[in-house]
Amino acid sequence: MELQYRSGSTYTLTLNLYFDAINGNPGALDQQLTASIFDKVNNRRMQNVSLPLVGNTFVQYTNPACTSASLSTRKLVYSREIILDADLYTSTAGYYAAIERCCRNNGISNIVSPGAAAQTFYLEFPAVVRNRQRFIDSTPRIFPPLGDYACKGEMFYYDFSGQDADGDSLAYDLVTPLNGSASDFDPAPFQASPAPYRLINWKPGLSTTNQIPGAPTLTIDARTGRLMVRPSQLGLFVFGVRCTEYRNKVKIGETRRDFQLYTLDCPRNTKPSLQVFNQVGGRAYQPKLDTLRLIPGGNRCITMRFTDPDAGSRLTLTTLPVNFSGLAPTFTTTTTGTVHAPGAPDTLSATLCFPECQDTQGKVYLLDVIVADNGCSLPKKDTIRVAFTAIPPANTPPVLTSTFPSEATPATTPIIVRIPVGATYTADLTGTDADGNPLTMTAVGQRFDLAAAGMRFTAQNGTGRANGTFTWLASCEAAQLQDNLTVTFQLQETVRCTPKPQTRTVQFMVVPAPDTTNFLPPNIITPNGDGKNDAFELTQLPPDLCDGRFGGIKIFSRWGNEVFHSPARTFRWNGSGSAGVYYYLITFTDGRRYKGWLQVLP
Repeated sequence: MELQYRSGSTYTLTLNLYFDAINGNPGALDQQLTASIFDKVNNRRMQNVSLPLVGNTFVQYTNPACTSASLSTRKLVYSREIILDADLYTSTAGYYAAIERCCRNNGISNIVSPGAAAQTFYLEFPAVVRNRQRFIDSTPRIFPPLGDYACKGEMFYYDFSGQDADGDSLAYDLVTPLNGSASDFDPAPFQASPAPYRLINWKPGLSTTNQIPGAPTLTIDARTGRLMVRPSQLGLFVFGVRCTEYRNKVKIGETRRDFQLYTLDCPRNTKPSLQVFNQVGGRAYQPKLDTLRLIPGGNRCITMRFTDPDAGSRLTLTTLPVNFSGLAPTFTTTTTGTVHAPGAPDTLSATLCFPECQDTQGKVYLLDVIVADNGCSLPKKDTIRVAFTAIPPANTPPVLTSTFPSEATPATTPIIVRIPVGATYTADLTGTDADGNPLTMTAVGQRFDLAAAGMRFTAQNGTGRANGTFTWLASCEAAQLQDNLTVTFQLQETVRCTPKPQTRTVQFMVVPAPDTTNFLPPNIITPNGDGKNDAFELTQLPPDLCDGRFGGIKIFSRWGNEVFHSPARTFRWNGSGSAGVYYYLITFTDGRRYKGWLQVLP
């Protein structure tokens, strides 16, 4: 069973039931099943949920060529969205869900009276609220469908590891399957009974730790969920696995699952063999003794020879990084082939090459090279663990210079360039590379388009050298985009290994144009009509700057009374017909203010 969080108080409850399509009773293929949810503290029934059948598909074999007419499995999926109300599901001990169904296959070999033994599907989950906060949890999705069979006397292995959407820790162990209260008289109860549930009865000599006769018997890795057994008897065997879920080292839930494993007599399958040859004289690589050392300019390829004594065996090579991720070697030749068949060779070979840019940074990396056959029921494998160190080609960083000011400033500190409005600014950039690598130069505005700000950048890229030219017309429109226009200039090597880009970050600012006018207003007027100094007017006011425009003029008498005002740069005042001393105030919208006095003579 699975319980997956959706949103709010909505979850999806799902039962995945694997149905024996050969020995199972077609009448037992239910169209719906009932799940019951209980409080773990007192077994109080919280709700019953009817789960309809929403999926019915056949389970595929790991190796389709190993299909057996005596084994066919269907995956039946029962599912429905449910509500776990935050006001109800608050028990600190958590809850459990159960579905009961009878009965098991008569052909099961390792339990007593399988035809009368029921099944109880079971999971535990935590309260949906903890410490007055919503506690979101999805149970782990584990146990992939088991469609394969095992071969008597051969090692059988399967990966039961789960995936948890919440990142919780998972632990695995074997458990005795639950029986429950269902019976052949009431095989599908309308609701599940509360815990505790009866267990199935093992046949003599078998137990929870010895569920399938074998050497070794059935085991599961507590951390990885890897299941292994070498069965010593033929038959159909049931076994139980539990996955326990932990968060911050505290158990929050568990999921139990029953499985069936069929053990058959299989044709004998011999394990394939693999040899790896390193680059020194073609000597065979010796695991745990040799370490490949990959250096610039050296051979970075190894050769593999692989074979299998079985006639017509089809072999496949793969690799698996053990302690590293990222760059991995690749095969340059075919990795599959058939041996010991008419027209086929006895031994196959392949070449594996490590990337030129592989860099182990002084550590020893481990790579498993694996050859697998196509034997039944599962492939047999041979693995060689290759240890290697790798150094990529050396690369000298390119050099970026420019005519921007403060060139000695570290690249992490922005360069500040202040340009008067209306002025044009030009800067040249040069990139060189001692290794002669191809260079590319770019310029990118941070959150603005260069062209929209009146900026233009052109580059001449090349091998070992690149040049760029930046021009800017500092306009009021540019100033309106942002207070500071930040541009990142980058010099990039177009090389495969360890490129080392160089950058310059420059902030451009629009500032007022220098005031070149000789702003000395006249301080005497003679409004006598002779055409000379008849009025007070200013034809050379300081210039407007973007939003800093002429706001107006006011003229006051010596007693502070306003006698004139005008919002126009073309104002004209004739003295109002009264001689005396007056005072004026000129304002601009950006806060600039000019004051002075004026004498009116008769």
